[in-house]
Amino acid sequence: MCGICGFVNFTGPGEAGLLPAMISAIHHRGPDDTGFYRCAQAGLGHARLSIIDVEGGRQPMCNSDGTLWITFNGEIFNHVELREELSGRGHRFRTRSDTEVILHLYQEEGERCVERLNGQWAFGIWDARASKLFLSRDRMGVRPLFYTRTSDQFLFGSEIKALLACPQVTRELDLQALDQIFTFWFALPPRTAFRNIHQLPPGHSLTLQNGEVRIWRHWTLEFPAEEEFPEDAVDRLAEEFLALLTDATRIRLRSDVPVGAYLSGGLDSTIIAALARKAAGRRLRTFSVQFDDPAYDETPFQREASRFLGTDHSAAQCTGQDIARVFVDVVRHAEQPLLRAAPAPMFLLSKLVHDSGFKVVLTGEGADEMMGGYDIFKEAKIRRFWARDADSSLRPLLLRRLYPYLDDLQRQPPQYLKRFFHVTAADRASPFFSHLPRWELTAKLKTFLSAEARRAASPDCLLPELERTLSASYHGWRPFHQAEYLEAAYLLPEYILSSQGDRMAMAHAVESRYPFLDHRVVEFTARLSPRLKMKVLDEKHLLRRAAAGIVPEIIRKRRKMPYRAPDGKSFFSSKNELVDDLLSPDQIQRDGVFDSRSVNALVAKFKSGRATGAKDNMALLGILSTEILLKHLMQHQTASRSRERTNNYADSGTNTSVHRGELSLRTL
Repeated sequence: MCGICGFVNFTGPGEAGLLPAMISAIHHRGPDDTGFYRCAQAGLGHARLSIIDVEGGRQPMCNSDGTLWITFNGEIFNHVELREELSGRGHRFRTRSDTEVILHLYQEEGERCVERLNGQWAFGIWDARASKLFLSRDRMGVRPLFYTRTSDQFLFGSEIKALLACPQVTRELDLQALDQIFTFWFALPPRTAFRNIHQLPPGHSLTLQNGEVRIWRHWTLEFPAEEEFPEDAVDRLAEEFLALLTDATRIRLRSDVPVGAYLSGGLDSTIIAALARKAAGRRLRTFSVQFDDPAYDETPFQREASRFLGTDHSAAQCTGQDIARVFVDVVRHAEQPLLRAAPAPMFLLSKLVHDSGFKVVLTGEGADEMMGGYDIFKEAKIRRFWARDADSSLRPLLLRRLYPYLDDLQRQPPQYLKRFFHVTAADRASPFFSHLPRWELTAKLKTFLSAEARRAASPDCLLPELERTLSASYHGWRPFHQAEYLEAAYLLPEYILSSQGDRMAMAHAVESRYPFLDHRVVEFTARLSPRLKMKVLDEKHLLRRAAAGIVPEIIRKRRKMPYRAPDGKSFFSSKNELVDDLLSPDQIQRDGVFDSRSVNALVAKFKSGRATGAKDNMALLGILSTEILLKHLMQHQTASRSRERTNNYADSGTNTSVHRGELSLRTL
């Protein structure tokens, strides 16, 4: 796992110090080594975290005649099998690295080589023969890849900080992206929180040749329109599921350095740790987060899982004060506004892993999205049940039982719940039915925006823009599968794998691997009937069947506990200069993004202990993290100036090729 960057020049050789500056900005991703390649037209940079072929896998790497160069971030888990196949075709390898396998596969199959890869990747290949840059990102979006264009250069990197090392790249907030984040929790790709800086969406590739950008989808998550597997074949399907997951775990243990695992105390991480323990044939090192607040803590289950599996276990202790202490660093690494404090404990956990001498961990992410594990799937099922008898006084009680930890919801009258949970016939017909309450609640945060910021945003375009990015077959899927798609194709890569995953782990040079996100596992689970995933309200039904005898029964049968962390109150448990500094009326007024009186009232509410609801917590975290970005990574600006520049950009010839790439992205 590494940090990558590069550029293509349009008008001249460019600045000699740019590549070192870009790599320096993301050196935390790869502290073991740095490398550079430059020619008259292009340059590639690499910050290496040595995991495969520690001695021979230095990058950027070239082919035998020096016409192809690659900088690669990630792991190709089937590199062993691909190497054997390519060797049989006459290819000769100089290293044992998976990086060289990509180069040879590109030589053999061109841009379609990515269809053969099983892994998590973001890479750039400079093809000197064709004067072409080829970028690609893995199917599920595990590894990030950002790009931008100036008048002189096209630049790309693992993180936005690498692009900001170029003096010609502007550091400004995209208010339309903020509008999206304050609705969906993320900006819709290719948009990011930074104006004119884009991300390559998951499962997409990009070429730059003769100044023209072309972007296309090389993989998409698809669900069946009709049943593919018989529901009475549960035992056979559980065996097949377990076999796929076992192999996905086995190949993710391929490493020349020790591999550990996260152990949260839930079913997903425990079964991955169990399969890793069995495949490795040795004692496994596991890691977890423990909270001092029992409302968030899962320590008893972590201990039981560790005891059952016989792991060597360590835990990172996390308090509200810890969250407040590291939050600036968390936001700087996330590079986008955050509506929850949940990334902060993951930041602390990765530090524990690093300090324990580990570079690689297996985790259980992906099971909830693809097996109906989240409460949002249960919520949607209950809402549809309620909507069939909208006047029922008993059916809404199921929603109160679903969220016992949400005190504000428990206090609301039935009529409020009916409006909040959208149970009318018109709501049921919406292609976004499952997510309407979440998005509506989050969108209330926009009441804290300044008048200028609200005018600069485009709230009426939100759902149409999202709909344009959906799979072409989305509207023919079952409602349960539609909900899974919205989680797996959007929230998973744009928030969970990014803000809670890659960014928090790589802040301490730790690589996360995700067996549930092996594309074979994802494609298998996508074809399952919803009733094999959620039996009545029993989430991850088939996974529980597959886990029998592998994990402790108390964990196999326990109800899903959402991963949460102390939010707004973390910043008020003791004297905290961060809030006083960044959320002072004068500072809010100067930045111009939020309404100073509304923010001041929110801060006063927290200081008095009256803020308890989800809206207040999300608002405080969203405003605070945005202000951190403005202070540490962006140029301070008024909302009106940002709006003016955004409008100017729409007509700018400088970025015409990139803009055409975005348009083609939505239509291909």
